[in-house]
Amino acid sequence: MSENSITLGAINYLSTDPASLASFWARALGGEMHRNGDDVYLAPAGPEGFGMFFHRADASLTPDDSGRAHPDLTVPFGTRREVVDRLVRLGAEELWSVDDEHPHVQWTTMRDPEGNPFCVAEHPRQP
Repeated sequence: MSENSITLGAINYLSTDPASLASFWARALGGEMHRNGDDVYLAPAGPEGFGMFFHRADASLTPDDSGRAHPDLTVPFGTRREVVDRLVRLGAEELWSVDDEHPHVQWTTMRDPEGNPFCVAEHPRQP
C-alpha cells in the first residue's frame, strides 16, 4: 500500500440546524441530501467530490468550539489498521473503531497531535 493512498472521504459538521446547513452546502457544491432523523448526509456531487455529514449539536455550540468539524479520510479496503498504526507512530491518538454500525463503512476515530478529531474509513467490498 502506498502512503499516499489516503483520500478525503467526507467532512463532518456539528450544527444547531443540520438541515439548513446541509441545504447551504448542497446549493454551494451540488449533491443530494439524505436525512436520518436530525442528521443529514450530503452525497458527493461527482466522482472527485466528497460527502458531508451534518450532526445535531445543542444550542450552546459556538464557532470557537473544538470538534465542530472533522475530516473523514478514506483508505483502500483492508488497509485501515495499517494506516491507523502508521498515524499513531506519527503522533496521532487512536480513540475507537466502529466496524459494524453501518453496512457501507467502517472507521476508526482518532485525534491529531493537537487534539483535533478525524476518522480513517474504509468501505467494505460489495458481495
